Amino acid sequence: MEPTSLRFARLARSLSDAARAHGLRPPTFRSPPRVTGVTRTLRRGPRRAATVSVVIRERPWAAVASDMVEGVVVANGLRGVAADRARAALWAAVAEIGDQAA
Repeated sequence: MEPTSLRFARLARSLSDAARAHGLRPPTFRSPPRVTGVTRTLRRGPRRAATVSVVIRERPWAAVASDMVEGVVVANGLRGVAADRARAALWAAVAEIGDQAA
C-alpha cells in the first residue's frame, strides 16, 4: 500500500478533477486541520476559495474519503438533489482510485 500522504494527494487530485467535471469549484485539501480535536474543518479565504482540512493519521481511510467528499459538497453550498448528485460523482472518483490500486 502506498504511503498515506501520497494516497491523500491522489484522492485530492481525483476529487478536484471530478468536481470540475461536474461544474463545481474544488476546494484546496490539506492535513491536518489547524483546530485541535476535530477531524475536518472548512475555511474560506479570499474570493470564497475554500480549504478543507482533514485528519488522516490513525483514522480509517473510508472516514478520510468521506470527509473529503463532504468537504466538496459543503464548500459548494450544495443541498438536496444537487448534493446527492455531486456525492455520487465524487464517490465514483473515490471508487475509481480504489479500483486502480487493486
